[in-house]
Amino acid sequence: MTTPIRLFAEFIGTLFLLIAVVGSGIMGEQLAGGNTAIALLANTLATGAILAVLIVVLAPLSGAHFNPAVTIVFLLRREISALMAIAYIGVQIVGGVCGTWVAHVMFELEIVQIAQISRSGPSQALAEVVATFGLVATILGCLRRKPEWVGPLVGLYISAAYWFTASTSFANPAVTVARSFTDTFSGISPVDAPVFILAQFLGATLCWFLFLWLAKSESNPKPQ
Repeated sequence: MTTPIRLFAEFIGTLFLLIAVVGSGIMGEQLAGGNTAIALLANTLATGAILAVLIVVLAPLSGAHFNPAVTIVFLLRREISALMAIAYIGVQIVGGVCGTWVAHVMFELEIVQIAQISRSGPSQALAEVVATFGLVATILGCLRRKPEWVGPLVGLYISAAYWFTASTSFANPAVTVARSFTDTFSGISPVDAPVFILAQFLGATLCWFLFLWLAKSESNPKPQ
């Protein structure tokens, strides 16, 4: 696949991911009548569903990363060049921010916003390490055994992680940056975003080390 097509696929995929994340957060909050659990459920279902769709549709074009942490793991695995990884991360961030703005336009909100929602503290950082570790483990585990299941299982994993992590599972640096530009249900204060991003890269890297060890163990089994 040519470079422009790969980059466009990453851009459009991350764009629609953020349209779904931010848009469903706005819609859920508007319709939930103050019930945060219902708003989060709406946000969860839309995010998990769009991830499954986008990965299945766009994976043949770009690999469907939509996530700098995932791109870094594939760089560590030497499945993408450093230059292409940088380009992927750039278009993912731009696509995510543009997706946030599109959601604002659809719901007739001010386009450019800065989030005021605080998501800080060690528990939130740990949650992002756990969330991103699990996401990368889902991807790498599927690629080892059932590559065709990556899309559905990533969607299911993120849907679950929304509810079992204290941070509601951002698990994506591009999503974190984009969500710092929306002062709606899904926002995160720019002050808190860097810790989330560091935790996400840490979780992804730890998972890469785990699968590196597993691969070595499989290739060098102990004698019976």
